[in-house]
Amino acid sequence: MSKVVTFGEIMLRLAAPGYLRFSQAKEFTATFGGGEANVAVSLANYGIPVDFITRLPENDIARSCVMDLKKHGVGTSAIVYGGERLGIYFLETGAVARASKVVYDRAHSSIADIKPGMVNWEKVFEGANWFHWTGITPALSQGAADACLEAIRAARKLGVTVSCDLNYRKNLWKYGKKASEVMPALVEGCDVVLGNEEDAEMVFGIKPEGFDVTATAGEVHAAEFQSVCAQLMKRFPAAKKVIITLRGSINANHNTWGGVLYDGKTLYESPRYDITHIVDRVGGGDSFMGGLIYGLLTYTGDDQKALNFAVAASCLKHTVYGDFNLVTVEEVEKLMSGDASGRVSR
Repeated sequence: MSKVVTFGEIMLRLAAPGYLRFSQAKEFTATFGGGEANVAVSLANYGIPVDFITRLPENDIARSCVMDLKKHGVGTSAIVYGGERLGIYFLETGAVARASKVVYDRAHSSIADIKPGMVNWEKVFEGANWFHWTGITPALSQGAADACLEAIRAARKLGVTVSCDLNYRKNLWKYGKKASEVMPALVEGCDVVLGNEEDAEMVFGIKPEGFDVTATAGEVHAAEFQSVCAQLMKRFPAAKKVIITLRGSINANHNTWGGVLYDGKTLYESPRYDITHIVDRVGGGDSFMGGLIYGLLTYTGDDQKALNFAVAASCLKHTVYGDFNLVTVEEVEKLMSGDASGRVSR
């Protein structure tokens, strides 16, 4: 069976209850989450063997984090230990016209202080055929960027498929380098590239002509993004597939959701979902990536079905509290079949 390895930071998530603002909250709900860990949990839920690689401090909070990952079936044996702290992010959930807010407290986290050579990548990739990383990791520090590049090069040397989610986070690039300076060398080693309209523009200056995400009113047209896919593929010739997620934001509780996949010849377009009562959209892109990796590994040669699985899986994630997408293959395939009734399963 296929084995996937993901690499990145996992954090303690402290969320204000319900729709309270930070200034109103007297307590916070504690869970764990982070882009690559979220992908790992999705894959484990779907029955794919997966190992998550990170660097954690040796303390009780980190041990609780590892227990949570193990509970969801994620392999943790190759995690490296050291450093002083687990990163934290605070979440305030928006409503209607008020956007959600995230405040990071992750400076000098254990993984931010990682260096090349701390992870034995050849051993990590034994038995693996897929490696996934995101643009969040190289944004943390030069050391994290160097370790990520080290992992990508090791994966390519061993014939492991490499995927990335561009995941541009402007508030993270603080160590003197811009994403446009660091990311190209990493993306050059990728077979599968995922992003959205902001990622492609902010990192590589690539955008669809005449498109303004703030003026979509929930309508995002897939054909507008074929040029983005083609430009990314031209810039990074190793990429065999480029995927763009399509989110139309009507308000904080009501989004449209879909995606396109381009293989250099054909542009595949997913069904469009109208998500009218969002429970939690954090981790939505990660749930898409987890679904996409599952789909590409499982529905070999059927890119349309793989894309449809990814979009349906991430649609369901919007109904699940927390970073992790705790849904099953059966639930995703039920939605793919057109059953969005939400009727009680007895």
